[in-house]
Amino acid sequence: QVQLVESGGGLVQPGGSLRLSCAASGSIRGFNAMGWYRQAPGKERELVATFTGRISTNYADSVKGRFTISKDNAKNTVYLEMNNLKPEDTAVYYCNADYQLCIECPRKSSWGQGTQVTVSS
Repeated sequence: QVQLVESGGGLVQPGGSLRLSCAASGSIRGFNAMGWYRQAPGKERELVATFTGRISTNYADSVKGRFTISKDNAKNTVYLEMNNLKPEDTAVYYCNADYQLCIECPRKSSWGQGTQVTVSS
């Protein structure tokens, strides 16, 4: 039921920055987890950065110190600030949310449509 809409992808030069946004159709405060994954051509989808709790975060080693995940609960939006981008960051970036509609309800997972990030000179 929760829909995720992503924006902010594009083409940037190495060392540049981008800010991705993921807007949810409902309140994100009660979500079990929410964050970003990416998939490069010929590779499996991998974790980039996620909120695993109210304030707890988890980052891939390859992006630590360069990427920052944040959120605005009032806007039901999660962001991914990407700095010092490298060619190996090129991938389709997907927003993901894990949630339940009630305490006893089954867990659900929702994915955005993906946004292309290309880092090239």
